[in-house]
Amino acid sequence: FPAHLQQLECESNGKSVTRKGDRITQRTSPVIFGEPGTNSQHSFFQMLHQGTETIPVDLIGFARLSDETSQELIANLIAQAETLAFGQDTDEKGSPLLPHKILPGDKPSTVILAPDLSPSILGQLVALYEHRTVAAGVVLGINPFDQWGVEFGKQAAKEIANELQSSKIDTNRDDSTQTLMKRYSHWRDGKP
Repeated sequence: FPAHLQQLECESNGKSVTRKGDRITQRTSPVIFGEPGTNSQHSFFQMLHQGTETIPVDLIGFARLSDETSQELIANLIAQAETLAFGQDTDEKGSPLLPHKILPGDKPSTVILAPDLSPSILGQLVALYEHRTVAAGVVLGINPFDQWGVEFGKQAAKEIANELQSSKIDTNRDDSTQTLMKRYSHWRDGKP
């Protein structure tokens, strides 16, 4: 699901110019990442709790899963939401924590809790994020349905692939790109 949302939101609204051609100075698209359950706790929740940037978080959970660990996962989801909101500045005895152990809280999160993960619920989640993406595009004056950055990237990759295949690198390319292409070709051909 996070991979789908990356494509949906980042590709649709990851732009710096409005439909009218005006530059946009604010962030237009979130950076989307996600992991199931406690995997996220051991990867990016450290950054979310104590990092220097405030990153709004959506936490999605389901009350009825076939897995016997579902209650543990929901407990973790609720605990993360509570800690993001209110933080932690004292230990279990009420003594103040050292500065590096403090979780400041005041971090925005939204909990989406559904009874189960059914086709209907999944469809509702997809619709929620699709509507959010289009609404953000309208508010920002962005056309979320064009992807010129994607198209240009495909065209550039095709040209570079042809040059790598033919071993004829365009000398009009910047030095960094030429060096990368030459190094790749060198190693591809088994040279040290």
